[in-house]
Amino acid sequence: MAKEQLNLFIYHLHFYICLYQFHYINENKTWTEAQQYCREKHTDLVTVTNMKDMERLINISAGDQREAWIGLFSEPEFKRTWHWSQSEVKFNESETNWNTNEPNNVDGMQNCGIIWKNLKWGDVYCDARLCFLYRNSSKKFHLIQENKKWTEAQSYCREKHTDLISGKKQIEDEEVKNEISHVGSYTYILTGLFRDTWRWSDGSSFSFRHWNKGFDYQGRYDGQCALTVFDDGGRWRNENCTERKPFICYDGEFF
Repeated sequence: MAKEQLNLFIYHLHFYICLYQFHYINENKTWTEAQQYCREKHTDLVTVTNMKDMERLINISAGDQREAWIGLFSEPEFKRTWHWSQSEVKFNESETNWNTNEPNNVDGMQNCGIIWKNLKWGDVYCDARLCFLYRNSSKKFHLIQENKKWTEAQSYCREKHTDLISGKKQIEDEEVKNEISHVGSYTYILTGLFRDTWRWSDGSSFSFRHWNKGFDYQGRYDGQCALTVFDDGGRWRNENCTERKPFICYDGEFF
């Protein structure tokens, strides 16, 4: 009986997780036209929640197409919002550990997060080349002492392990303290914390981002929209929303 209940639970779990479908539309439209098309015929332009979604996007592309609009866009009135690289970890303002006078946002362009040996947080320029912490599939934490920009560090972690370390609970794990015990007190260590002005067309708050390694988190992206580039592993790039491109819609709801 217990086994039957477990199988039923797994069936329902699979059903809910797969309750949305992606549709590649091989018609060239501006981002706004694509959004209108998706809302009329489906649900909306696609929202991407994790790397499994990215794999599905790549698999549904026609193969001969290079890129397509997704549902991510930025407008001048949008305020920068903090997120974690691991999309299942939600940023909570009440669960922070900022150092004194941090985040100080020098020049208004410090959009990536670091920690020091004392586990206090700070913000830095995202193109600063620093060591970084990642979590692997066994939920173990490791320090990589090869200096990389934030986007490069994120790509490294996702390609070889799981993702950049994310959330106060992970950062304060005893294993992390041991892993960084040998570094200097003033060594900057990148975490999965970042902030941006990008939003999803359907209004959802998913923090997953998959920008190309050259993406500049310090830039202003007013009136810009996001494309997934199939011959770059599906990584995203920003583009003027008035350009005409194929696009991807989705049906259903995300859980």
